[in-house]
Amino acid sequence: MSSVLFDTPGPRAKVWNIVYTVVFLALLVLGGWWAIAKLQDKGQFEAVMWKPFTTSEAWTTYLLPGLANTLKAAALSMVIALPLGAVFGIARLSDHRWVRSVAGTIVEFFRAIPVLLLMLFASQFYVKYTDISSEQRPLYAVVTGLVLYNASVLAEIVRAGILSLPRGQTEAAKAIGLRKGQMMTIVLLPQAVTAMLPAIVSQLVVIVKDTALGGVMLGFTELLNSRQTLSANYANVIPSFLVVAAIFVILNFLLTTIASWIEGRVRRGKRTTGAVVGVDEVEDLATGRAI
Repeated sequence: MSSVLFDTPGPRAKVWNIVYTVVFLALLVLGGWWAIAKLQDKGQFEAVMWKPFTTSEAWTTYLLPGLANTLKAAALSMVIALPLGAVFGIARLSDHRWVRSVAGTIVEFFRAIPVLLLMLFASQFYVKYTDISSEQRPLYAVVTGLVLYNASVLAEIVRAGILSLPRGQTEAAKAIGLRKGQMMTIVLLPQAVTAMLPAIVSQLVVIVKDTALGGVMLGFTELLNSRQTLSANYANVIPSFLVVAAIFVILNFLLTTIASWIEGRVRRGKRTTGAVVGVDEVEDLATGRAI
């Protein structure tokens, strides 16, 4: 079906689409085969390279502690960034100009700075102005950088989600006398959550992956940093990269699966939220009596 942004392909266009798809898949298969062949020539698929992952030492000494630190940093960042982003997103919609200006300045400032730079600034701040131990400092710096950046991005997601609602929702809430806070918490936010969930989940996945930046620059012993130590001891760089990549894929897949399940429950729950009003209730509403 044609639309303003899309024209239904004709018979010739459909043929060319099939050709492009076949060519792309063929190139993808050839590229994968070439990469595997090169790795095979370098002996990266020999059993000795993968043997460390069949022992408990590689997991209990390197990978599992690194995974635990990754999950710890990501969980702390999510718990702090989600409510903080919601607060700033709502503040950007405030009726008071000074509140909008302050919230907008903070959001745009931290959204414009790379998250790695925020981590580095946070690390130097904790070194000079706090008594946090050197062992805990990388974790604090990573969480601080992730919170400052992702809270500002989540604030824009919240603001966009609320603004995407039909204007009639706001007008109806005002018509029944709800205050701004009541209108936001009772009417707008619950409806906007469904629209915001896919973008929020995508940002949570970004948080999980960005914990690796702390391992690269700050010495934070997360999963990728632990892989570096493991590969140095066992001389299996490529296999260790592949294993860690698989762990990240599984971790983010579980996160998106849980979020999709929550989104499905929210959508199903909203299908039956309407109330049936009988004749007597309509008469009571018309006369102004309480139901």
